[in-house]
Amino acid sequence: MDTVNASEKQEKLITLDHISKYFYVGKKQTLVAVNDISLDIYKGETLGIVGESGCGKSTLGRVVVGIYRPTKGRLLYRGKEVNLKHTRDRYNYSEKVQIIFQDPYASLDPRMTVGTIISEGMEIHKMYNREGRQKRVYELLEMVGLNREHANRFPHEFSGGQRQRIGIARALAINPEFIVCDEPISALDVSIQSQIINLLKDLQKKLHLTYMFIAHDLNIVKYISDRIAVMYLGNLVELAESDELYAHTLHPYSQALLEAVPIPDPKKEAVKKRKILTGDVPSPINPKPGCPFAGRCPLVQDICRTKSPVLQEVRPNHFVSCHLVQKQQE
Repeated sequence: MDTVNASEKQEKLITLDHISKYFYVGKKQTLVAVNDISLDIYKGETLGIVGESGCGKSTLGRVVVGIYRPTKGRLLYRGKEVNLKHTRDRYNYSEKVQIIFQDPYASLDPRMTVGTIISEGMEIHKMYNREGRQKRVYELLEMVGLNREHANRFPHEFSGGQRQRIGIARALAINPEFIVCDEPISALDVSIQSQIINLLKDLQKKLHLTYMFIAHDLNIVKYISDRIAVMYLGNLVELAESDELYAHTLHPYSQALLEAVPIPDPKKEAVKKRKILTGDVPSPINPKPGCPFAGRCPLVQDICRTKSPVLQEVRPNHFVSCHLVQKQQE
């Protein structure tokens, strides 16, 4: 398939081959949450996913981790298709792929002790004996910056940052290769966010992990990601290496998204000029033909309203889905 090939030496861990996810919300109404996305995720990298609320970032993450079955397309792990309809495939895949959820308050069962929460995956996958699981729980707690004494406590006894550390320990319990980080810091205080980000980076280096990092904060995404994918209304509109995307932003939506990031200097922020997008985000229910961004794009052309653009490489390892950009780069 024609996806990003950043380096021939890089090993493809997960491949999305024309993945779509629809939800049927009423009679003859289809909500297109993810629309025909193809990309490769390479072993050891962090792929950042950015976009407005409702653009399909979290749905894509849940498809990748196997929580949702794709409506169309194929999900491949190390080149082999994962059939999520088969219990055995789903079971084996879940041992290699885990998720860290956005809300550390809602994602932990309040009736279970921390030790039970972390060890649950090990029991499901029949890893270690009882003493081995307890030892592993202690190791994981210390690995994420907590104490082994915390294993006998309940989630409500911890702060938000500590709960997210518990969520990270739970995701690591069965030694996965790939972790979807679904906005893991958005519900935390700013003072705690950097601690969690640095913890994730340290764990990635120590355990050779691969991440899909979903977030709103573009500064955080730039800091942690090797490559960044920009989504709009379920579609992948731009994909490039982190430095390349920020230095040469090509898609009009990506440009508006980056220009919206506030500058820490109040004087520079006061005089900064931004592209203000007009119009509302169109409904993902029964979407109209053409480019999904056409109704808000300041550079819209007639072709944009009738023909959907295809993601194409316009610079080395820089992919854009835009008729105008592709024409300019010819």
